[in-house]
Amino acid sequence: MPHTVKKNNLTPMKYADASRSVRHVFVRDLLLSCSIGIYDHEKENPQNIRINIDLCVKEDSVSLNDDYGNVVCYEKVVNAIKNIVNSGHVRLVETLAEKIADFNLIDPRVVSVRVRIEKLQAIENTTSVGVEIERHRRN
Repeated sequence: MPHTVKKNNLTPMKYADASRSVRHVFVRDLLLSCSIGIYDHEKENPQNIRINIDLCVKEDSVSLNDDYGNVVCYEKVVNAIKNIVNSGHVRLVETLAEKIADFNLIDPRVVSVRVRIEKLQAIENTTSVGVEIERHRRN
């Protein structure tokens, strides 16, 4: 029997890059309850989603000075995502991903953002279904 190698279905992140003076800020596996979907049963009952977000953040020429105010804070990123998710029903996973990406690109230090949203019980016999988007700052 031939040996098979299990492939990872996630694209590796290549955001952190010393040559471009960027750092990688991320949140992994944020689990939330969300009113999302196009079907009546989805409009009536919230469902569990998983969100992953990766931010490519331009490093300032000024030292961090171990100061919380000098970084993109992942706690603020999480709180913003929660506020977006709790702001009302969204029909499409794609729309939710766009809202999250747009919000994070408001910060001028964020060069690009990747958002992955997974619905965890939408399709029987799957671990999850969803969408992943990547958006870059327009200059």
